[in-house]
Amino acid sequence: MPPRLHAAWTRTLLQLGAVLAAATIVGALVGHAWMALALAALGVIAWHYWKLYDLLRRLTSRSRVPPPQGDGVWQEADRLLHRGQQDMRNRKRRLIAMLRAYRAVAAALPDAVVVVERNSQRVQWVNRAATTLLGLQMPRDVGRPVGEALQPLPLAHWLAQGRRAEPLLDVPSPFSSGTRLELRLIPYSDDLWLLLVRDVTRMVRLEQMRRDFVANVSHELRTPLTVVHGYLDMLDPEEQPEWAPMLQEMQRQSQRMTQLVEDLLTLSRLEAQEGVGDEIVSMASMLASLRRELEMLSQGRHAIEVEDASDTDLVGSTRELHSAFSNLVSNAVRYTPPGGRIAIRYAATREGGVALSVDDSGYGIPAAHLPRITERFYRVSTSRSRESGGTGLGLAIVKHVLHLHQARLEIDSEVGRGSRFACHFAAERVRARDPHVTGAFG
Repeated sequence: MPPRLHAAWTRTLLQLGAVLAAATIVGALVGHAWMALALAALGVIAWHYWKLYDLLRRLTSRSRVPPPQGDGVWQEADRLLHRGQQDMRNRKRRLIAMLRAYRAVAAALPDAVVVVERNSQRVQWVNRAATTLLGLQMPRDVGRPVGEALQPLPLAHWLAQGRRAEPLLDVPSPFSSGTRLELRLIPYSDDLWLLLVRDVTRMVRLEQMRRDFVANVSHELRTPLTVVHGYLDMLDPEEQPEWAPMLQEMQRQSQRMTQLVEDLLTLSRLEAQEGVGDEIVSMASMLASLRRELEMLSQGRHAIEVEDASDTDLVGSTRELHSAFSNLVSNAVRYTPPGGRIAIRYAATREGGVALSVDDSGYGIPAAHLPRITERFYRVSTSRSRESGGTGLGLAIVKHVLHLHQARLEIDSEVGRGSRFACHFAAERVRARDPHVTGAFG
């Protein structure tokens, strides 16, 4: 107990004892000591009940009543109560100021912010940018289901995924024609979600301009490269032996440039696509084709293994998937020294889907390069890639093909021990294999 409160408590007990003693003395003088003591005790009890009533009234009152003067235990209790109320009011003011500051920051953001109640998926609050990008307004749209408020965007299935919802990178604005939006769902508490919406119209346009530029330039380069390649083929090194090394190098570089243009055109075509067909891709035939390519590229320099451990096929585009798998196979041959091992395996996954993996015992990739390995023209070793004839676009093509099939690329590599590239397909892309369609590994 604090010294001041202890002193007040002692003082109150002494005052109580003094009152009862005085009442006893006065009662003894008049011949009614017990009656006087009882009346004094009742008076003390009544006084204390009155002070308790006054304390309860102060607790329930919203008015700011200053604490009474005095040095008794009840006055000390009043002072403690007043100090507690004052601290609570100060904390409340600080919290309100912080809340207003946070709300002002959220309201001033250039990105739209929508607070959504988790269970009902109803709008709780929106900032000013939400009016510009989504057409939502305060307080008109508070309480509306967010899926209904943002029609015609198909958000029901996306919102149902909750924490597992992937960002929607390019969707049209339901309010502003010609505006492209990026949507992210952030569960920041047990009861509330944060819907962040960003205007990506300028980025989408710049990306489209870049795609068109690459596609047009690549297309225009085709004709002069064909002409150059044709004239080089007409030149016979045997007629001019001193020119033989130069002609061979020119032919090699011409072929490499042609392959680069073809890869750029393929990548541009994939980026322009919004989906793929629903044909049944025979994986038995696909694996047989990949084995033949692997044997042709390897020329007996590697130990080759092809395993079909899943009696299933895929739904998608045979052409695109073959392009992706073929890139992985050619990379394995390119970056695995003679005497190494290359294995292709098609098997089911624990998630219910399937995965096609290409393992090699090649040079491996340093961990620092793995996050960027699928970027276009990104090379771990520039000299080694050029010597082997790589264009730096193979893994970018693989990533785009898998994206069109709602699949993902998993890369596991260690320097000196080799690499593993696995294409994971969800269960929705898997179909039971037709027993009448078979493929031979040969």
